[in-house]
Amino acid sequence: RKEVTEVERLLRSREAEGKIVCRLHGFGTNVSGHWDDVMGAVREVHEMLHDRMGVVRVTSSMRLGTRIDKAQSMDDKVEAVETGLQAPPPE
Repeated sequence: RKEVTEVERLLRSREAEGKIVCRLHGFGTNVSGHWDDVMGAVREVHEMLHDRMGVVRVTSSMRLGTRIDKAQSMDDKVEAVETGLQAPPPE
């Protein structure tokens, strides 16, 4: 747990700088932002775990998506589903 806490602390510091947006949840952390900022944060996480915390092996599981047709945040995606749930179910 201490490693996860420090990873989240680092990610939130990058969020405070306006570089990324992150959301912690029960199965990990969603991170969004510009490609270089997200990948830079992932690199920093791995370096921190190895260099500062002495973790010998680090594995990151990532699911990546990009789009160029419109701007859409994580909150926008959740809101679209929440809005859909307000409508009656299809018959």
